[in-house]
This record gives sequence, structure tokens and C-alpha cells, in this order.
Amino acid sequence: MYAERVKALNPYVPGEQPKDRVYIKLNANENPYPPSPKVREALSNFDYSQLRRYPDPDAAELRRAFASIVKVSPDMVYAGNGSDEILSFIFYTFFDDKLPVVLPVHTYSFYPVYASYYNIPLHKVPLEEDFSISIDKLLEPKSCGIIFANPNAPTGRFMSLEKLRELLTRYDSNKPVVVDEAYIDFGGETAVPLLKEFHNLIIIRTFSKSYSFAGARLGFVIAAADVINTFITVKNSFNHFPIDSIVQKLGIAACEDYDYYKKINAEIAETRDWFGKELEQLRYEVVPSKANFIFTKKAGLSGDEIYKGIKKKGILIRHFNYPGIEDYVRISIGTREEMNQLLDAVKNLRMKCEKGI
Repeated sequence: MYAERVKALNPYVPGEQPKDRVYIKLNANENPYPPSPKVREALSNFDYSQLRRYPDPDAAELRRAFASIVKVSPDMVYAGNGSDEILSFIFYTFFDDKLPVVLPVHTYSFYPVYASYYNIPLHKVPLEEDFSISIDKLLEPKSCGIIFANPNAPTGRFMSLEKLRELLTRYDSNKPVVVDEAYIDFGGETAVPLLKEFHNLIIIRTFSKSYSFAGARLGFVIAAADVINTFITVKNSFNHFPIDSIVQKLGIAACEDYDYYKKINAEIAETRDWFGKELEQLRYEVVPSKANFIFTKKAGLSGDEIYKGIKKKGILIRHFNYPGIEDYVRISIGTREEMNQLLDAVKNLRMKCEKGI
């Protein structure tokens, strides 16, 4: 009854959302603050009668609004239903099945899912001991392209523009380098200026994290205008109306209040740095992060023990049971109040460990 290819699918596993009690959710890298008041106003004023009409298939006004933020021309951006849909089109458009796409062994776990979906081979390269990404290792195998998140996930490590420029300079200019900037607004430096130098650079953005849009689904691709045109051809071969009318309006409103998002994301970064120091005081090892999360471990405790101990206190964090990072947990940054509650839970966990309970 089912196509043979369905048997080989290995779907993405999102952060858990249990229904057994009310939890403090620090497991999905969601923004703890609401969207801009201008988004609420746009939602309140939306003319529901427009839902009988198809939305603008090109999302032209939204593209102009976003382009003004990232300081490129509108023909260099395109929008989709979250960056995951953008990623699907990226894999279909720019990677083939003759050579593998290269990526770090630990990065966003949806990349291998799409590679499997489109039957694209992968070559995973190990990270350095400090979890940084090695340019030499990315360049070593023959490949059809390179993809990674910057800041990377789940580690939070950031590759500087200097190193990214070196990667692009040394790599084949006819093959794509895809940089996923899902977390760039929490402290990293965007690669957008490098688009003037490197035609093969493709940048992905999402509104799920820094724009508090996880429930609305809105993502963007930024690249040279002719690259975007090819991307649009692929998109229109799949779905001519990717973004609904409501999300287009809300996205425009969010772009018009960029200062609000700069403020809340700076607050998240400040909370992240404070919380990381607090963990270090408790003898946790904390990987330096430029994202809205912290990657950490504690000698004497497995990652699963930390995750389960914290969950018993009504707080969800993320544990990836993968070789090489199985002792670590990823903690999304919430409000200062939420992080203080987590800190109390961590201290309690430490005391139990020391007493051998």
C-alpha cells in the first residue's frame, strides 16, 4: 500500500510537550517574551473577510520589510513557513545525490532528515574538542555542498566571520555553503555582508526564536538575486501560496518594531551569560554560547540524570542521547524568574548527588 521510500524515512523528533502537568518549558529554544505589541495590534485589526482571498504568493510587502532589516534588496530574500520549509527547498535546490553534503556531526538534527528524504548522501565531520567547527574538516571530503548552523546547535558555538570568509575562499565557488542563522540575534555576527563577496553563500533565518513566532511559522532565505529566483522556481513547483495572509501581516508588523526585538533578545543574552556563570559556580562545564540556550554538563552526573532530575521539579530541558554529547543537556534561556527556579532545581540536584541519594 505504501511507497518503498517511506520505509527509509527517519523523522525529526521535536522537543517534548507533555500534557501530564504544567511545566516551565526550557527545552525548545522558544522566546520567553511575547511578540511586539505591534504584532498584537496587527492581529486585532486584521480584516477576517480577507481570508476568502488567496494571499500574495510572493509575499512582496513582507519581503521588503524583512529586507530593510537585514539591509539587502528585496530580490535577495524569500519567505516560507518557518525555516524548516526553507530548508526543505534548500536541500532540493542546491544539493544532489552524486556527492555528499558535508555537515558537523552535531548540528541541527533536521538536516539529516531532509538528506534522507531527498536521498542525498551525508558526510558528518567531528567537532573539535571544544565543540568548535573545523574548517579543514569541512573542506576535506569531496562534497556537493556544506551546511551548518551558526551559532551551532545544540552547542551554541559561533564561527567568526573571519573563519567563515576563509571557508568560503577555500571552497569551490560553484557549490553552496548554507549558513543557518536561526540564533544570530542573540550575540553572533551575521554573514549577510559576505554576500557581496561570495555568490555561493546562502543564509537561512527564522522568526521562531528571536521574533517570538514559533507558533506562527515564518522563515527566510537570503542569497544573491539569481539564486533566489531559482529557489522560487522550486518553491512554486511545490506550493504557490506558502505563507498565509495573517502571518504575512504579523511578520510585517514585527519587522516594523525591530527595536523591541533587539531589546528582548539583549535581555535573553544577558540572562544567558548570568546563568552560565551561576552554573560554573556549581562546577558545571558550560560551552560558550552565542545562542538563546546553554550546553552544559556536570562531572558525576549523566545528561539523562540531569534531565530527569530537573523534569521532576516541573522544568523541561533537552537531552540528546547521541555519542559524544550524551552527558550534556541543552537549556533554553527563559525569563530571569524561570532561570532562578531552574537554578534552585539544579542546586537541589547537586545536593542529592553529593549525598549519594
